[in-house]
Order: sequence, then structure tokens, then C-alpha cells
Amino acid sequence: MTTASLIGKARESAELIASTIEACAPRLEVAARALADRFRRGGRLFAMGNGGSACDALHAAVEFQHPIVEKRRPLPASALPADVALLTAVGNDGDFGQVFAAQLALACRDTDAALGISTSGTAANVLRAMRTARELGACTVGFTGRDGGPLADMCEHAFVVPSWSIHRIQEVHTVLLHLLWDHVHVELGAPDVL
Repeated sequence: MTTASLIGKARESAELIASTIEACAPRLEVAARALADRFRRGGRLFAMGNGGSACDALHAAVEFQHPIVEKRRPLPASALPADVALLTAVGNDGDFGQVFAAQLALACRDTDAALGISTSGTAANVLRAMRTARELGACTVGFTGRDGGPLADMCEHAFVVPSWSIHRIQEVHTVLLHLLWDHVHVELGAPDVL
């Protein structure tokens, strides 16, 4: 790999981040307001995804539960992929496509929110979980890529990264997460200093 290739990929990522955020900033503001409203009413955030998106779900949960910025309060969030014993039990005894929906069916209430992350927008277990969340009256947020897949149509607040590169999609998802986290706190009264 040449230096030019490295710089080119970094530039491509930066340009995709900027263009995606510019296109969805007003909708991101609406989503932050909706999540803040859920937290105000005692709601929780449930995040989910597979593979790298499972890692992004864990990242989302820790950002909300343990804010590293002084004077930002912790907010209740959990990552559904975190419980390996439960995931493997549900997957082994039934259907891996139900691993997240089964957790939401037990824990999710109409004051809660669900964040589904899928770079393709086609992950069966994320789609089933988001359907369950909607049926329960939870706020639904989706981070996806490519053409959005079915996930984009299933969520109240969907953010599609228009790329077919999984790496570029995940890079934008990280920025979307940080902006969403930041603006949820701003909506809850924190100073907009970041």
C-alpha cells in the first residue's frame, strides 16, 4: 500500500462523513430530540448489530452509560449482543434470527428506544428486533448503508450511508453515533460545547 493510497482512503472517508452528515443533519436533530424525550420519561436505549455492528452497539451503550465528558449524565442503555450465553442459548434452541427480538420482547417498553445497526440493512435478527420494538411502541433508530435495505423503511429515524464499502459505512456510523449521543445530551440541557 502506498502513501497515496492511504491518504486517498482517508480522504474518501472524510468526504463521505461530511456529505452524509450534511444530508441527514436535520433528521439527526429530530432523532436526538426523540431519544431525549424517551430518556426524560425514564426510557432506555437498546442497541444491536452483528459482527462489527455488534461492536458498534456495544460502543453506543457505553457512550450513553458512561459519558467521558464532564457534566454529562449517564443514561440507561444496553447492547443486546453483549450477553453471549443468552445469544447462544436462543440461537441453539431456536433461531438465531430471534436473538434480539426475544430480548426486546421481555425488556422493551413503549418509553424505550431501539438502535439497530446493519451495514447492509438486511440483517434478519436486527430486522425482527426492530419490528418487535415498533410493535411495543418503542422509538426505532436505524444505522445502515448501501441502499438502506429493509431496515431503512422499518425505522422511524433511519440513517443510510450511501456506500457499498463496509469500512466506509462503519466509519460514518461512528460519527453518527457520536453526534447523536452529543445532541441527545444537548436536548437534555447540557451545554453544546463539543
